Amino acid sequence: MSNTLTDQDRPELQKAIEEMVESGFTGVTMRVHDERGEWVGSAGVRKLGETAKPPTNGHVRIGSNTKTFTATVVLQLVDEGTLGLDAPVADYLPAFGLDTKITVRMLLQHTSGVFNFTGEYYDDGTFAPGIPATTAGQEWVDNRFKTYRPEELVRLALSKPARFEPGTDWSYSNTNYVLARLLIEKVTGRSLAEEMQRLILDPLGLSGTVAPYTQQDVPEPHAHAYYRYEDEDGRQKTVDVTRQNPSWISTGGDMISTTQDLHTFISALTGGKLLPAPLLAEMCTPHPKVGYGLGVFVQDAGDNGGTVITHNGGMAGHAALMYSTPDGSKTLTAALNYVDDAALSMAEAFQKATQKLVKEVFGGGHAGSAGAAEPAR
Repeated sequence: MSNTLTDQDRPELQKAIEEMVESGFTGVTMRVHDERGEWVGSAGVRKLGETAKPPTNGHVRIGSNTKTFTATVVLQLVDEGTLGLDAPVADYLPAFGLDTKITVRMLLQHTSGVFNFTGEYYDDGTFAPGIPATTAGQEWVDNRFKTYRPEELVRLALSKPARFEPGTDWSYSNTNYVLARLLIEKVTGRSLAEEMQRLILDPLGLSGTVAPYTQQDVPEPHAHAYYRYEDEDGRQKTVDVTRQNPSWISTGGDMISTTQDLHTFISALTGGKLLPAPLLAEMCTPHPKVGYGLGVFVQDAGDNGGTVITHNGGMAGHAALMYSTPDGSKTLTAALNYVDDAALSMAEAFQKATQKLVKEVFGGGHAGSAGAAEPAR
């Protein structure tokens, strides 16, 4: 849109992101596209100990928003006839000995029941660890440059008990999307990054978006991500974790993007530019338990705000928000930086802030959970 609005035009939006910084985020950049035009603002700092604000065109690790990109590629391959949405995954990936009842659709909707390789939270409050993810404190810090192969993550998950019989329940599992990645690579003979480039990034001109495998750097400009942990001597340490090898989360949340690219992507997706109407309708049909479609949450913005299509993601001190009306005409995208830790201390602030932003931008009421406290871990 040509008319870019300023802080003075939308003081309520600037106030909303400044309140997020007051609640504990080190920096926030937000972009809103609606009937009034485009508004972009930032608050907080780019780097601890400095005063410069986060760059409004900054790159950020987008965490679980990676799932929406990946689900879109899978559905595009379904549209091309390369994959069957309700075909057994084992037909395409026979080497893993997967339950033959698990379908491609179940991976995208988190209804496969496969164990979450970053650790599984059970309804009774118990936690079963997987690899040393960001819930592991110093062990994650010490391992953050290690390379994990996607097959290794899947085999670890499949060595653990399934959470439920395929298709009988819903549970968020990063393993589903690593399987989706392997599925894409198997049927196309190309890497996920290459298919993402062919089907989404090139057609939409998303020059600020990358699907890294093991690359450690976030392109400039960017705000910094932090992680706080207790060392062997019981001292609290905070380290800059902007540079890390994202293969530990793999396709559960390894992508990097910008608020501009996330806007372009989600508005094109919901606006019907990437998928034919029947597949887009399937993508946006929510599971009754939590309102999760195929790689997107479908939620009620409350008080006449209507429905929003969304995915959020957190990734070790970086996070991204992505919301759109079902027709793509109004979007909210944001990049957040913060100090992460094993206790997920920022989860509640994340939840409250996103609810407030959705209420502000999409028209009131409570905002549902949008999976905001389910970062890529």
